[in-house]
Amino acid sequence: MGPWWFSQFDPNPEVSQAARRSLEAAFPAAERRLDALMLCVNEIFLYLDENLKLTPQAMSDKATPIDELEDMHHRVISSSLLAVATLVDILLGVKLESHDDENVNPEQKLVSKARRATIFSAENMFSVHKYFLEFLKSKNPAIRSSSYSVLTSFIKHIPHAFNEGNMKMLSPAILGAFQEKDASCHSSMWDMILLFSRKFSGGWSHCNVQKVVLNRLWHFLRNGCYGSQKISYPAMILFLESIPPEAVVWEQFIFDFFHNLWAGRNQLHSSAADTLALFNAVKECFLWELYDASRYSAAGDRLNHLPVKLVNEILVGLLWHDYLSLVSLKTRDEKLEKCDGLAEDGSRLSHERSQHMLNACYPTTYVQELGKCIIGILSDMSLKESDLLNLFCTSFQKDCLEVIQEGDRLLKFHENLDRIVNFFRLLDQHALQKGQTWPLHCLARPLVTKSFPVMKSMDSPDVVSLLSVLVEIFGPVTIFSYGGQTTDERDVESKMKDFLQMFNDDFIPWCFHGYSHSSNSKLDLLIALVQDECFCEQWCSILTYATKLEDFSVSESSDNFNHIELLAILIEKVRQRISSKKLGHLQKNGSLPENWRHNLLDSVATFVACHSVSEVGHAKFLRAVLGGAIEDDQICFLSKEAQTIIFKGILKNLSLILSTSPFHWAKFSCSLLLSDGSMDFSHIQEPSSIIQFERARFAFEVLEGSIFCLKLLDEDCTLISSILAALFIIDWECSMTSHLGDDSSESCKHDADAKTSVSASRDVVNNNSEEQASAKLALGSSMHAFRRKISTSFWRSLSSSITSRLGNILVQTIKCAVFETTDLSVNSVSALCSEWFLSMLEVICHGHTELQMLLDQMLSESRSWPLWVAPLFHDGTRTADMQVKTVDMSTNDLRHHQFIAFVDKIISSLGVGKVIAGVPEMHISTASPTSELVSCFSSCSRAWLAAELLCTWNWKAGCASDSFLPSLSKYAESETSSSVINVVSSVVNILLDGALVHGAFSQWISFNAWTVSDDDIENIQDPFLRALISLLSTLFIKDKIWGKSEADVFFEHVLGKLFITTTVNRPCLRILPFVLGVIIRPLLESSEFNEAKKDVSLVTARDDLVSKNILSWLETALSFPSLGSGQTGQQDLEEWIQVVISCYPLSVVGSIGKFKVELLRDIGYPERHLLLSLFRRQRCCYDACTTSNQMSSAASSNEGSFTLMLVQMIQAKLTAVSVGYCWQEFDEDDWNFVLDKSHKWIESSVCLMEEIAENIDDAVINCPATEDLELIKRKLEIAVQALDPLQMHISHTAVIILCLLFQLDELHVADNVEVLQSIRLGKWAYIKDRTVASILRLFFAAGVAEAIASSCGGEASSIVASSRLAYSQFWGLVASFVINSPDHVKNAAVQSMELWALSKGSVSSLYAILFSSRPIYSLQFAAYSLLSSEPISHLSLVKEGCLDGNAIANQESDLSHSVESSVEESFCLRDEIACVIQKPAAELFEMDLVAQDRVNVFLAWALLLSYLHSLPSSSTARERLIQYIQDSVSSTIIDCIFQHVPMKLGASNVKKKDVELAVETSKAANAAKHAISTCSLFVYVESLWPVGTERMASLSGAIYGMIIRLLPSYVRNWFTSLRDRSFSSAVEYFTKAWCSPPLLLDELSQVKETVTADENFSVSVNRTAYEIIATYKKEETGMDLVICLPSCYPLRPVDVECTRSLGISEVKQRKWLLSLTAFVRNQNGAIAEAIRIWKSNFDKEFEGVEECPICYSIIHTTNHSLPRLACKTCKHKFHSACLYKWFSTSHKSTCPLCQTPF
Repeated sequence: MGPWWFSQFDPNPEVSQAARRSLEAAFPAAERRLDALMLCVNEIFLYLDENLKLTPQAMSDKATPIDELEDMHHRVISSSLLAVATLVDILLGVKLESHDDENVNPEQKLVSKARRATIFSAENMFSVHKYFLEFLKSKNPAIRSSSYSVLTSFIKHIPHAFNEGNMKMLSPAILGAFQEKDASCHSSMWDMILLFSRKFSGGWSHCNVQKVVLNRLWHFLRNGCYGSQKISYPAMILFLESIPPEAVVWEQFIFDFFHNLWAGRNQLHSSAADTLALFNAVKECFLWELYDASRYSAAGDRLNHLPVKLVNEILVGLLWHDYLSLVSLKTRDEKLEKCDGLAEDGSRLSHERSQHMLNACYPTTYVQELGKCIIGILSDMSLKESDLLNLFCTSFQKDCLEVIQEGDRLLKFHENLDRIVNFFRLLDQHALQKGQTWPLHCLARPLVTKSFPVMKSMDSPDVVSLLSVLVEIFGPVTIFSYGGQTTDERDVESKMKDFLQMFNDDFIPWCFHGYSHSSNSKLDLLIALVQDECFCEQWCSILTYATKLEDFSVSESSDNFNHIELLAILIEKVRQRISSKKLGHLQKNGSLPENWRHNLLDSVATFVACHSVSEVGHAKFLRAVLGGAIEDDQICFLSKEAQTIIFKGILKNLSLILSTSPFHWAKFSCSLLLSDGSMDFSHIQEPSSIIQFERARFAFEVLEGSIFCLKLLDEDCTLISSILAALFIIDWECSMTSHLGDDSSESCKHDADAKTSVSASRDVVNNNSEEQASAKLALGSSMHAFRRKISTSFWRSLSSSITSRLGNILVQTIKCAVFETTDLSVNSVSALCSEWFLSMLEVICHGHTELQMLLDQMLSESRSWPLWVAPLFHDGTRTADMQVKTVDMSTNDLRHHQFIAFVDKIISSLGVGKVIAGVPEMHISTASPTSELVSCFSSCSRAWLAAELLCTWNWKAGCASDSFLPSLSKYAESETSSSVINVVSSVVNILLDGALVHGAFSQWISFNAWTVSDDDIENIQDPFLRALISLLSTLFIKDKIWGKSEADVFFEHVLGKLFITTTVNRPCLRILPFVLGVIIRPLLESSEFNEAKKDVSLVTARDDLVSKNILSWLETALSFPSLGSGQTGQQDLEEWIQVVISCYPLSVVGSIGKFKVELLRDIGYPERHLLLSLFRRQRCCYDACTTSNQMSSAASSNEGSFTLMLVQMIQAKLTAVSVGYCWQEFDEDDWNFVLDKSHKWIESSVCLMEEIAENIDDAVINCPATEDLELIKRKLEIAVQALDPLQMHISHTAVIILCLLFQLDELHVADNVEVLQSIRLGKWAYIKDRTVASILRLFFAAGVAEAIASSCGGEASSIVASSRLAYSQFWGLVASFVINSPDHVKNAAVQSMELWALSKGSVSSLYAILFSSRPIYSLQFAAYSLLSSEPISHLSLVKEGCLDGNAIANQESDLSHSVESSVEESFCLRDEIACVIQKPAAELFEMDLVAQDRVNVFLAWALLLSYLHSLPSSSTARERLIQYIQDSVSSTIIDCIFQHVPMKLGASNVKKKDVELAVETSKAANAAKHAISTCSLFVYVESLWPVGTERMASLSGAIYGMIIRLLPSYVRNWFTSLRDRSFSSAVEYFTKAWCSPPLLLDELSQVKETVTADENFSVSVNRTAYEIIATYKKEETGMDLVICLPSCYPLRPVDVECTRSLGISEVKQRKWLLSLTAFVRNQNGAIAEAIRIWKSNFDKEFEGVEECPICYSIIHTTNHSLPRLACKTCKHKFHSACLYKWFSTSHKSTCPLCQTPF
């Protein structure tokens, strides 16, 4: 049973719970468990006694560590002691009933027996273990705690064990237990001490109380009970009660007790519970000592002085002064001494610690609880000891008055006053609310009486706040109802009368006595003093004193304005209290804003509004009385009349600043703002600009704080809309002013009267000082920020009439600004005004209807708007009206352009749906639109506006094709047949009608292709036709939004307008080819999809309609006489043939160099027959006319509305469509005509271009040296103007015919057609080469013209290059023929260029095209193709005669010069490519990644690398070119390459498969691998255009691959010079992962295949280890050298080591090793070549050739030359390159060995 019971007290919870559960399982009932204990009591005590006798060494074997043994021993002892204590409590705590011996039952006997056994065993254990005193001294807290528990049990149940013999030992041990520092032991410790003190009061006499008990107790208290506050502090009162009176000197004891208890508090780190426990203990002990001290006095001894001393020293000196944090100079040292407690040895606490306690900043919880503690003591004293209460109150008043008098001289004045205020609030919560009146009579009222005069003389917000709190708590009448006499018998009316007198005489003047630090607090006090009972009288008194209108003036020095400022603050405080409903005593009258209104307020407010200029306080006053600073603030203290007067003044001041604006539109806005006639400025003397600005700023300051007050005015008042509009307009005016200086230069470029406008704007700015201008801009910025802060709900709360008028004012202002502003550029005006309009819509537009109304106002007709199409309302629907009147563009051009740019920006922001269609976004497409919905949105549709924009086309800030047309196309994509309104169709119809009304004067045949291109659209002069074709082209061809169904509908619509009754509508006939060129393809598309969804008969009928009309048009054209016949009807025939040609479109498709012509439709036999008949008829007539020379006469006849060129154009296009669609029906005459005419038409352009080139050459070469460059450029412009567009279009058509012929030739269709076969074998072969040669001549002529012009600068060359841009498709076809031309034709073209003998040759012409300032991509690639291929490639890079004229000089008289020339002039690039390759590094880095200059650099490097690759590996030319690159070309190109290859820095250690490459990086990597494998860049140059980031990345990677293959040493030198480690790591990773593997394989393969072995030399390759083993043997000597290639080759240097050496000295071995290392590391080429050269070097050495004394090598490691330059004195020979390097580095020309001059 002993172990069982012992285990239940094990400190391990698992062990104790297991023991408890097992005991309960064995004895389920509690009675049975008790019986078991009783039966086994002796056994248990015996077991526990044995445990207590154990030592650590006896508990286990020696193998157990000593610390574990000690831990086990501690657990056993503590558990055993607890088991003993619990067993004694259980067995001796059972009460026995008294029975006779005869009536005692067995259970009672068992209990009695168990008690005796327990007492016996316990006494025996108590004696044996020396009263457990040794356990009390244990270092283990668990043992000590158990010892306290067991002693408590013995004191309680076995008191007789404590006798005189052992009391001397036990008493000091028990009463001196306060030295216990472990908080876990304190609960059992206190139980032991308290029980001992009560039971054995005489035990105190058996110990030295002062030394053993009190010193330890003081130390215990000063240390905060060592953390057991919640346990120890509640025990204090019990401990005091248990102390015998004779044990201590009570008075000294009690004061030491309180001081040490107080010293042990921890204000900064104690928890709230600990703090509360401390103050409860202090309160209980203080009150106990206060009332029960008499019992500690001897008989006849009275301690009346002790309560007084307790109050003075403890309550006041400790508690109150600690609460107040008040330490006066006089009492500071005293307090420090009293805080200094005694240490354990009797010494005082450190002065520093006490000082820290006094200066500490207490937490709020501590201060609050301390205050509650003091109030609790005072409340108790007020009931029992009123004299003692008065004693405290006297000290309280004295301290408070001292604090107030000292003021800011006190270190913690603010904190002191704040504590006093909080103390009164605590009094209110814990005393006044319980009905106690002593705080008023004893504290508050006496304090006010004594301190109020002092308070009035001070300027302290804290002091005034104290008064306010007292008024709030006790009431103003109550707290101030004194007059030097008692107030108990005075009635309420008398008190109120005296209070009002004091209020008027003292408080109002005091509170309004100037502005100071305490003004805010005084005004709070003043409001607190206002009472509901006399509210009107008090408020009137305040206003009367604050205003004093009889003396009111505008003088800024007047004190009345100070009063106004204070009154503004007072009113603002009233507003806040009304809003928050914190009015204190004003719950009835003061809670209503209207009760605060007064005539005096109205008068002062209107006076200030009318007369003040810039006083900040006045604006603050007006904002305060008006209110409305926030949206929820609807409190206004003025009447409606006063409000109106003030806001009219605000509007007047805001309008004045606009009336003096430099902008006409701002002045115009004044008339809009004041249109109600309420104010007229004409009779007002205009103040100075400074005063105007100050008034405007003052008005804005008022408005900024009262904007929401506007809602209190009448809704129909126009004042609201005018003021709100003024906010917008002034902001806009300031923003435009800020742009004046920025756009003056741009305005000069665009405005005809720019000089006048800019100077005017400059004068305007100069009229004002810079400071005023900055202030005005700041005001505008403030208005903008303020307006943006106004909430949406405010704008929505405005009535419709206000919103409507506001919108009208702003719209008219913006419209006037767009039209009338001439000081800024068009782009700036449109951007600013569109921004204004959109910002206006954000705030005042709340729905679709409002938006459409504002747009209608903005887009309404005016003097300069619109020019082409006007809106027309008819039957509720908006249509268009064509403007047929003549428009004076000279005066309206700028105004119209600015408005068009403005409208374009509005559409870009709002969308086509809202502005053009007039449909909300949600209604763009509706399944079943109702008639009401259609009618509603039809009235908002603005198709006319789209037509106006498209007709304008180009304006000074943009173009319809760039901005509006894409937006309209995108909208058309969302617009379906079920849309509410089909606005795009309406636009098309308006444009068609406009083109018919205005008449089309452009000839379709004069344009380049069947489908009019963007360039051709620009050349259409008629605005409506241009707009129509551009829109149709976008819808049908570019974006493919419209299809066959729309084409059918529009075709029928156009056909309906072609005839007027039976007469042809000539404008429609001229338009028809343009339209057919766009819609013919979708018009004739397959109808399978449509047939599945529509009526088949309808589709078939429409297809038949198209076919029938085409046949009809062919027949009509055949009905006219032939062109050039001179007969009537020539113009009609011309127009009908154009219609016919437009029905047979040809399309040029393909990429650069691979163009081909496609037929866009299939035709049947009837059409083919009629088309062929028309061609033959015109052909025969053309031949006849040419033979009889009648063409010129026909061109000058009366019917001649066409020229010879136009006839040729028609004939050429008719020939082209005939070849394309009817070639199978051609006979030999037809083919001969086609071949002859196509060559003739091309040749005419060649002659024209050559003539232009000769004229340019003459203008540049033959001009005087002094001739102005501008004059030369003018001559160039005249020269290129000879390029006739019609002639170019004819040649374009001829090239298309040639493309068709080549396509037929390539398809070998001639083999199946007898006529074609004969032509192919005869005339075609002859004409083919001649025509291609002509095209090459044309190409070279274009290039040489630009090359000649480039000698005069970039602008001159740009003039020539720009002349080609209008014919980009033609030049694309030319380039395709140039690229694919045969070599013999190229040779002939180059030779003809040389025979031409212009100032520039064929190569220069190619470079001019390649590096053109206005490039055409196809021409660039054609130039690159010729430059990089034979026969031009060998001439394309090197200057003529460069390689032949660079023989090394043998004249030793000028050796240094010879050396220098042999090195520096060994290779010379042509100037055209050298200037590109050698661009400065800084310039390269600054270029955009796709800039044309950067593209040129990459193309130049591609040419250079291709040329280098074409040179033989061992040729002198290759070596010199490599040396030139190494010495003269910067490696910056590699840095530029990696600008195009985005890499993850620091990815060098990541596996290749784990890295996700960017798109550009992936393309660059693949290109590098491909270039290394193929050693070609052609495919990447070909795919470069159009230039983009990915294409540039591919070319960059390919160039990098070529460089590391051809120039490995060049790349290695660049890599080793890198300083950015992360970048170099990334480069190394890229190279190692993508470039090195194929390069290493190629290098090893070359070594194995090309290095031939002989009897002295052999080479082997280890592909796995990337090693090359070279073995050289000669007679009895030999060595093995291993070349190790790094995995990132060629970035890291190649390592060479000697693995075997035989018969070779160490010096020679080292020299050979270094020699091979130098060769392989310096080799810019293959490793195999380096090995071969090194082997030759060995051979030469064995042959006896002397090595160069500088580099110790026979063959130079770079240029592979032999030592040939010999010294005259020492006869040693040197390499020329080594000698030159020696001369340049040593700065002398002497022999390196003998030092004699060369």
